[in-house]
Amino acid sequence: MPPIDQSPAWKALEQHATDLADSPMRDLFEQDPARGQRFTLEQCGIYLDYSKNRITEQTLGLLIGLAETADLVSWRDRMVRGDRVNNTEDRAVLHMALRNRGPREYRVDGRDVMPDIRSVLDRMSAFSEAVRSGRWLGHTGQCITDVVSIGIGGSSLGPKMVCEALRAYQSPDLRVQFVSNVDGAQLAQLLATLQPATTLFVVASKTFTTQETLTNARSARQWCLDGLGGDAAIARHFVAVSTNRTAVVEFGIDPENMFEFWDWVGGRYSLWSAIGLPVALAVGNECFEQLLAGAYEMDEHFIAAPLENNMPVILALLGVWYSNFAHSHTLAVIPYDQNLRFLPAYLQQADMESNGKRVTRDGVAVDYQTGPVVWGQPGTDAQHSFFQLIHQGTRLVQTDFILPLRSHYALTGHHDKLIANCLAQAQALMQGRTAAEARAELEEHGFDAAAIQRLLPHRVFPGNRPSNLLLLDQVTPTVLGALIALYEHKIFVQGVVWGLDSFDQWGVELGKQLASEILGDLERASCSPGLDSSTAGLVRRSLAAKE
Repeated sequence: MPPIDQSPAWKALEQHATDLADSPMRDLFEQDPARGQRFTLEQCGIYLDYSKNRITEQTLGLLIGLAETADLVSWRDRMVRGDRVNNTEDRAVLHMALRNRGPREYRVDGRDVMPDIRSVLDRMSAFSEAVRSGRWLGHTGQCITDVVSIGIGGSSLGPKMVCEALRAYQSPDLRVQFVSNVDGAQLAQLLATLQPATTLFVVASKTFTTQETLTNARSARQWCLDGLGGDAAIARHFVAVSTNRTAVVEFGIDPENMFEFWDWVGGRYSLWSAIGLPVALAVGNECFEQLLAGAYEMDEHFIAAPLENNMPVILALLGVWYSNFAHSHTLAVIPYDQNLRFLPAYLQQADMESNGKRVTRDGVAVDYQTGPVVWGQPGTDAQHSFFQLIHQGTRLVQTDFILPLRSHYALTGHHDKLIANCLAQAQALMQGRTAAEARAELEEHGFDAAAIQRLLPHRVFPGNRPSNLLLLDQVTPTVLGALIALYEHKIFVQGVVWGLDSFDQWGVELGKQLASEILGDLERASCSPGLDSSTAGLVRRSLAAKE
């Protein structure tokens, strides 16, 4: 297939972007009083209002045409079928199978994977309930009060984000915390608050060789041995989520307490697998099952709904519209919920590791923008920091507002203020403030003509800044599962349009390789001859600091 940016569908969108440039959203809303209702979708407990975008019905039609040109439906069906759509690693991509609640079959090389998935889920359920009920006892016969999950990247970000998002569902009797940074400060500071006799470690590493994870795990192991004595303690205080049985056993973990997953589970899509064990421990297996069920409902919607009524598809194509036809290369994710504060970081990995690529799945360099820079912070904090740039800066920022309509915390007046602020920010980004409106306001406040002349440029807001508003009734396990799956499918759709393999991450590997080589230099107290002059000088300084 020729490059997507050479297709008639792409060229039509380029021309349409030019034609639409002089139609600000303010005018579009005035011309169409029903716009705020027409550009909406509701599915799986999520209400998406995408009316505050620089689009018309024609825009959507042209974007759907682009998705059809990219053969989106075929790629979606191939993923569901278990084809090896991760072509550079020659793997199937079946995270949807992990949360399958219905009769749909998922196969890899003709083999049904659902029995294996259900077996691991059953073992996770039994183990998590044993710990939560107090039946699982540590080496000294005491109940577990603290769980520490040791992982990095997808093995940590997803469970950490979900545990925090569902904090309202956690029991005060069991604290679940996370260590991912190889900086010893994180682990040391956490261990200082814990007792070995009542602490359980979950070591999450597919290969059980990840440098950062194993360094933290070995330090935690030594801390446990120092506090509890012999190696027998390890089997009661460590479990593993891995595929490497040999390495797990060598570490001292009972293989009966190893929870497996498979090579067709990508790291950033692994939350739904045994990597989610900390979630089951934190909120209970029933809530974990509800999380899976919510994601399953979104999967079925994504698979079955027509493209024009498909929430992940619409969200994805709006992102393509701005990235490729409106010169916007960044997406701000703003959850108006404190417990969703790790969602932007989670989506950074999900999106930027998936679609931060410069070549197509066929290895051809692209001549257009691909994955956006994803970032964010909870509202209302964000309003008092970087929203200045979004409102009046020179860059066009795509913004996703995520707003639960009900809170788990009934403090009088708080949630109404939260809702008002979120809706106001979306409105202000869309409509802005004209020079005439700014002048009238200044006059009303009694400013004289000279002051008005001086202040007016600073009080004008250009508006016409796009946003999506995703309303949730409440952050429940089911709705959260659907929300995460929505973004997963959005990212996949964009990868298909851009012609990318969204499931590999070779850009991560180079840094790992070079870090291992430099670590060898530091351990040998030498400097490899092949290093560039900058890195060599920095290594020498690092060695000198140890003397």
